[in-house]
Amino acid sequence: MRATTSIRFAAVMLVGVHVASCAPAETEPVAEEAEVGGATVPDIQALNAFYYYADVEAAWVFYRDVLGFETVVDYGFAKIMRVAEASYVTLVDAEQGMHSADEPKSVTLAIVTEEVQGWYDYLDAAGVPLRGQLNVSDGSAHDGFVAVDPEGYFLEFERFNPHDENVQLMPLLAEITPLGPAGGDRPAELRVQGTVYWLYYSDIPAMESFYEELLGVDLLVDQGWAKVYRASRTGFVGLVDGTRGLHQATEQKGVTLSLITSDVEAWFERVKAQGLELRTQDLTDESGRVSVFVAYGAEGYFLEWDTFLDVEGNERLLPLLAAEAGR
Repeated sequence: MRATTSIRFAAVMLVGVHVASCAPAETEPVAEEAEVGGATVPDIQALNAFYYYADVEAAWVFYRDVLGFETVVDYGFAKIMRVAEASYVTLVDAEQGMHSADEPKSVTLAIVTEEVQGWYDYLDAAGVPLRGQLNVSDGSAHDGFVAVDPEGYFLEFERFNPHDENVQLMPLLAEITPLGPAGGDRPAELRVQGTVYWLYYSDIPAMESFYEELLGVDLLVDQGWAKVYRASRTGFVGLVDGTRGLHQATEQKGVTLSLITSDVEAWFERVKAQGLELRTQDLTDESGRVSVFVAYGAEGYFLEWDTFLDVEGNERLLPLLAAEAGR
């Protein structure tokens, strides 16, 4: 990948709401619990990132109508959009979120797709700001381009190619059914296999150790200055050297990375045992919609764990998560 790649559910939603799997890094379902180093790692049903907007309604129109993502939850101030089968992005009204719209947007959402040329042509014709031309090179490990959303978050559209660098990744992508548009203007042939949530760090070796211990995963893709781990079946975490990426490593970050799980209590105990500093000292579910906690991840990224409850407002999301658990 080029130098690319995250509501305060814990405090807000509850007042009113960069890859290897959690199972070993081959082809076992990541939604099931895995034994890693003698300890059980709780499941991750899906990976999600919270983005924070001054005008969340305008952002919603872009992600819904231009990108064609499905709105699976709408809490008003927060909209959860389905990007791939087990990958989401949540659009948050910054006035009610954990981050402001002015904080550095130190994240890139990579949308993994075979149709990079089609996506480029479509977004260019739609007038979406693009950072340069589509990059396609013979023998390249990956081809793609970067678009910019209405408030400056980077979106990378990327195809991984057969290459020594991707030898472990390609079989995982081949098992995924690409997700087409849920509506809007996006052409039906433009599909999404998965996502990479690229995060930008000063100390990559330390970050490798952090995520491997936290998630119980092994390195999946090594690009030298960027590393990729699998978290959910279609959601990958990318760690990028902030001196070489699309973003620098920043002290503040306008993003929260969320792991959606069926067992937030087990994750809470695991995170406490590993000594992460907690933003919320206990599980919270004051809204009655989600049980959640937030921890401070390495180098300042907020990490959130969410279990969605069987209540009004979650009717569309819960069957999707249950399907992941059943794979």
